[in-house]
Amino acid sequence: MQYGDYIGNVTRLAVELANTGTLDQHGELVAAFFAEHEIVPPPEGDYGDLPELVRMALAQLVDGTAPDAVHRLLSDYPPEMHLSDHDGLGGWHIHFSRNGAPAKRWVGQQIAAQFALVTAGDPAVTLGRCAAVGCGNYFVDQSRNRTRRFCSNACASRTTVAAYRARVAKNS
Repeated sequence: MQYGDYIGNVTRLAVELANTGTLDQHGELVAAFFAEHEIVPPPEGDYGDLPELVRMALAQLVDGTAPDAVHRLLSDYPPEMHLSDHDGLGGWHIHFSRNGAPAKRWVGQQIAAQFALVTAGDPAVTLGRCAAVGCGNYFVDQSRNRTRRFCSNACASRTTVAAYRARVAKNS
């Protein structure tokens, strides 16, 4: 696995947590991460105040303001950096939380570490906020040219249709 992909995957976890307030334990990414790292989802998907803190951190990262929430994540969920070769590919990579940790702590430590890397300018991940009117969801943009503007095809399509209808109405 490319380390940029790992950072991107953890950042996608953070975006899901911020956008929905929980993590879909049946979703492919979450289920794979939790199984691979021996994490038991919290009862009823309750992550306490972590989703709001992650949402604040994302807003600061996307807006380019002081990363106060990232500092708080690092303080509240200090990463436990260590090397792991658990994936059987014969190579070592860095982990920021121990396998089997309580879910909220594991997720918090992972997100704190990855957001610190993103704040420091890791080029593998670009974050954005959906440009569709009334949406405001966050997304991870790992496209080649980093120009993604919408969180989903539905938001992009809705915006395109609205712009088309506005042009047609103006020309009528």
